[in-house]
Amino acid sequence: MLKAIVFDFDGVIANSEPLHFRGYRDVLGPEGITLAEPDYYARFLGFDDAGAFAAMGREYGRSWDASHIAGLVARKAVRLEELERDVSVLFPGAADALRRAAAAMPIAIASGARGEEIRRVLVRENLLSLFTVIVAAEDTPVSKPAADPYLRAVSLLGRRLDGLRACECVAIEDSQWGLTSARDAGLRTVAVTNTYDPGQLSADLTISSLVDLDLALLEPLCSD
Repeated sequence: MLKAIVFDFDGVIANSEPLHFRGYRDVLGPEGITLAEPDYYARFLGFDDAGAFAAMGREYGRSWDASHIAGLVARKAVRLEELERDVSVLFPGAADALRRAAAAMPIAIASGARGEEIRRVLVRENLLSLFTVIVAAEDTPVSKPAADPYLRAVSLLGRRLDGLRACECVAIEDSQWGLTSARDAGLRTVAVTNTYDPGQLSADLTISSLVDLDLALLEPLCSD
């Protein structure tokens, strides 16, 4: 049976992918790199910040060491906070959907975003207390599409739900990278088409937004 729901953050709860793109673009400009929006969505969206900058460096022929990448990550974090200031980045209906889900069962986040960025938005929107577990970029050695973020989320949820199995959890994702991560960790999957067309996503269930999140539709995904 369904015992917990694990949400991705960017692209599912927060309409922040356009802001992340602008953050990467603005930081890469002084490096002599012009990041095109289609390239960001096609090649780099699924990474955490460090992984994205490393991939971008390889793509654009830069020999960046770990220290330089850390500096880029720090500058992007500052820029993202500036872009988020004084605006709500939540998708319409997301807050209500999260409250409905949290009233029914424990909910968690497994994200490649930095924990500071996730919690900043959730605090601003009065949603932080809804989440039993938050797994952010810095909480696992590797990020999506590796299974590590979802494996850790299930492990931490299991401290509250004794004997919890990954197949008793549903992951809600907006990208192929996230769906691969969740599936490889053993969770059932729901794709939200906020970022990509349905044909680009492979999941047990596909919905158009969290407005359409019906818990009654999730339960059968976890039945044996």
